[in-house]
Amino acid sequence: MTITVRTLGDDDAEASLRLGWEAFGDPATPPTQPAAESVRRPGRTFVGAFDGDRLAARMAWRDYNSWFGGRLVRTAGIASVTVAAEDRGRGLLTPLFAETLAAARAAGAAISTLFPSAAGIYRRFGYELVSDYVTVSLPTWALARVAGSSNVRTRRAGPADVPAIRGVYDTWAAAQNGPLSRRGASFPTDDEGLIAAFTGITVAVDGEDAICGYASWNRGRGYGPEAVLEVSDLLALTADGYRALLAAIGSFGSVTPTTRIDTSGADVARLMLPVSEWKVTSSDPYMLMVLDVAAALSGRDYPPGMVADLAFAVAGHPLPAIDGTYALRVADGTATCEPTGGGTNRLLSPRGLALLYAGVQTCANLRFAGLLTGGDPADDQVWDSLFAGRPVHIRDYF
Repeated sequence: MTITVRTLGDDDAEASLRLGWEAFGDPATPPTQPAAESVRRPGRTFVGAFDGDRLAARMAWRDYNSWFGGRLVRTAGIASVTVAAEDRGRGLLTPLFAETLAAARAAGAAISTLFPSAAGIYRRFGYELVSDYVTVSLPTWALARVAGSSNVRTRRAGPADVPAIRGVYDTWAAAQNGPLSRRGASFPTDDEGLIAAFTGITVAVDGEDAICGYASWNRGRGYGPEAVLEVSDLLALTADGYRALLAAIGSFGSVTPTTRIDTSGADVARLMLPVSEWKVTSSDPYMLMVLDVAAALSGRDYPPGMVADLAFAVAGHPLPAIDGTYALRVADGTATCEPTGGGTNRLLSPRGLALLYAGVQTCANLRFAGLLTGGDPADDQVWDSLFAGRPVHIRDYF
């Protein structure tokens, strides 16, 4: 087998589209026209594995920034992973990932994330599950039972409100681990286009006439028992903002008996509901891998007041240049992380490092899972304190 891996160009567009259709059923019929634009999308780099002149597999990395530890971290979002039916089992993903991840790292990406079709496929490349993008379904009457607030009113948003809407998202996202920044080539900046993308965006406005929350929603068709209101975002910066938005959505109860909300993790909105209904109707797991150890650990903030000088090693990463020993020095809420010449037996697997970085597992659990060995267990609490404290969320599927 002679396999070559390279970035896709215009001449590869038709073959790339056909692979995408075979894997994902989109578009609904096999493409018959070359579409060069499909491999020249803003913020995406398509890479293909070729057997001779034939495209046998492809993937794309998308240029994002994700919030971790209160700072934005450059992220390579892996998408459009496709292997031709006759080429599955030939190990094509190994050279394809090696080329793609090396290119993303060279471009400055410190971490990589993806939505897996099967988690086991991607664990061998260092990814591990850190969150889920889910849709929950609940009866609209349950939202109608949320008591509104005299301090907050709701109204329909217009293009002039979009900067404030983006500001609400930014404030919320910066307090979590994982959300994308919604800035850059993959996200439109057209304010009118954002308003036009939904049936409506409802904003919550406080007593000082400032927008403190918003809900973006699509009405769907019909008004009988099967009618559904789809809510893409429901975010607020105050409890009264959440209550006002939930009550506004609940006012659709007579025409849309069911409301579906796209969400992740432990959603604050659920804390406002007087009922326990919160049924997950779809779930897309989210995986993370640390692509550049020094950049990822230096590029985020840490709890203020903590001082630490810690050594660790990484082994088994699919990119051999990442394996090695490192020193992490934390002070005044920031850190430096640098490669060292050795001197530690505290060993993290790539998957263990991903879970620690996201703050979703303790060192004790990593030891139970065999993803952390060696080192002084007395230091585990320091590591836990450095990375814990922020819930993990992802509110954009790619």
